[in-house]
Amino acid sequence: MRKAFLQLHIAVFLAGFTGILGKLITLNEALLVWYRLLITVITLWVLYLFQRKLHRTCPERSRRGAGIARIIAVGAIVALHWVTFYASIKYANVSVALVCFSAVGFFTAILEPLITRKPFNKNELLLGLLVIAGIYLIFHFDPHFKTGIIFGIISALLASLFPVFNRLLVQEHKPETVTLYQLSGGFLFLTLLLPFYLYFVPADHILPTITDAGWLLVLSWFCTVWAFNLSMNALKKISAFTVNLTYNLEPLYGIALAFIIYREDKLLSGSFYIGLLLIVLSVFLQTWLVYRGRKKS
Repeated sequence: MRKAFLQLHIAVFLAGFTGILGKLITLNEALLVWYRLLITVITLWVLYLFQRKLHRTCPERSRRGAGIARIIAVGAIVALHWVTFYASIKYANVSVALVCFSAVGFFTAILEPLITRKPFNKNELLLGLLVIAGIYLIFHFDPHFKTGIIFGIISALLASLFPVFNRLLVQEHKPETVTLYQLSGGFLFLTLLLPFYLYFVPADHILPTITDAGWLLVLSWFCTVWAFNLSMNALKKISAFTVNLTYNLEPLYGIALAFIIYREDKLLSGSFYIGLLLIVLSVFLQTWLVYRGRKKS
C-alpha cells in the first residue's frame, strides 16, 4: 500500500506541471493534445518493442475484441478530458483550470457507485462537497472566467470517469495493455475529431514551433508516459475515489508554479486562499480516513 501511495503522489506531482506546460505551448487545445498523444503513442510502441514487451500488451484471446473496444472507449474519454482541460487554461488561466479539476472527487463519489453498483459512501460525498464549496468560494468573486470554468468543470467530469473504468480494466488486463491501447485509442479518436474541431475552432497555426516541440516532449515523456504508468500501478491497490481525491494535490503543485512563473497570485483575492484551504483539508481528511480504515482491518 505504501508503494502504491508513493507511485500515486509522484504521478500527481508530474501532473502538476501539465498546466504550466499547457500555457507555455502556443498551439490551441485540440492540436496540443493531438501532438501530445502522437509523441506518447509512438514512444510507448517503440519502448515496448525494444523492451520486448509487445507480447505482454496483447489482451487474452477470450477478451481481445470486447477488451480492446472498452479500452479504446476509455481512451476517447481521456482525450476529451485533456482537450477541455487545456481549453480551460486557454480561456482562463492555469489556476482556474487546476482548481476546477478538484471537482473530480465530487463527481467520482457520485459516478463510481453508479458504475460499479456499490453503495454510496457518505464520507466520500461529504468530502466531495467540501471541494465544491472550495471551488465556489474561489470563483464566486470573479465571473469573467466563466468560459474557462465551464470547460474546467466538463474536464473534471470526464476525468472522474476514466479512473473508475481503469480500475475495472486493470483487474482484467495488464497495466501496459491498458496504457498502450487506451492512449492509442485516444489518438485515433482525436484524429477523427480534429478536422471538425478545427472547422468550428480555427487555429492560428497547425505546426508547433521549435520551443513548442521541446515542451511537448517533456509533456509526453514525463507527464504522460511515466505518470500514466504510475497511476495504473497505484489503481491495483487504491480505490478510484482515493486516486481522484489525491489528484486534488495537482492544483496545489500547479498553482504554486503558476504563482511563481506567471504571477497569477496578483489576479486572486482572499477567498481564493480560503477555498484552496478547504480543498487541501478534503485531501488530508481522505488520507486520514484511508489509514484509519487500514488499522481497523
